[in-house]
Amino acid sequence: MDFLSVRELRASSKNIWRKLSKDGKMVITNNGKPTALLLDLKDEDLEETFLTLRQVRAMRLFNRMRANAQQRGFLTKKEIEAEIQAARAASV
Repeated sequence: MDFLSVRELRASSKNIWRKLSKDGKMVITNNGKPTALLLDLKDEDLEETFLTLRQVRAMRLFNRMRANAQQRGFLTKKEIEAEIQAARAASV
């Protein structure tokens, strides 16, 4: 997977779009840290890709919640509901 800075993206976008079309994905960095992912999409893949990304984000949040629960012990029903609401708010 290729990494490129925000500065590189601005300076040579035509070459980057060509490379993205060939490789399918690139990571954009800002101050050396990954901040965004560029994906080559076709019109017919847009909705399916978006749905897949939402599912992945939800699974990551769920796994974080599970790890936190293991560290802290069992939660009450009220605490579980608060965690769910916080995760939903963060994913929007």
